[in-house]
Amino acid sequence: MAEVAPTTVNRTLRRLPNSAYRQREYLTEAEVDRLIEAARKRGRNGARDAAAILLAYRHGLRAQELCQLRWAQIDLKHGRLHVNRVKGGIESVHPLHGPELRALRPLQGTGPYVFVTEAGTPVTTAWFLRMVQRTGVAAKMPFPVHPHMLRHSTGYKLANQGEDTRSLAHYLGHRNLQSTARYTALAPARFAGFWKD
Repeated sequence: MAEVAPTTVNRTLRRLPNSAYRQREYLTEAEVDRLIEAARKRGRNGARDAAAILLAYRHGLRAQELCQLRWAQIDLKHGRLHVNRVKGGIESVHPLHGPELRALRPLQGTGPYVFVTEAGTPVTTAWFLRMVQRTGVAAKMPFPVHPHMLRHSTGYKLANQGEDTRSLAHYLGHRNLQSTARYTALAPARFAGFWKD
């Protein structure tokens, strides 16, 4: 009897849609505050981790933009941050406010990068992903958290605050207003006058 070699069926692993993992792709301001507070209490680098989450949220930074952030882009004296966007985004200068300034000052070191490891090397996007995920668990978030949710949270917060779409697009570095329209579509304030009870 001839022996038949077993056949292997190639199967492509498919990632489920985001909605299978979480109900929404943004965090509320209170949830971001919870995440920052949990980061501050975690481990030896709590101040660095909390500052990273705060800056990513306040300035709508992508993970790569945060990890590549250099001290040359920050003017602590005048409270300014030069944001270099990736993915062909528009560069801009953002104001730095009290919470960010207070978070950044203790991080000042001799190296060119703002966020560094204990060995003094720049942090990586993989580090930022793991740190945000672990901090989300520590903060007892009701769903898994990932770094890009901080960028979406920026858009959601500013759209709810009533910022116009064009200004919001420039703040986030979007070249196309359709990329920004997703945040204004989520803003419940635009429906406030629908029912006159």
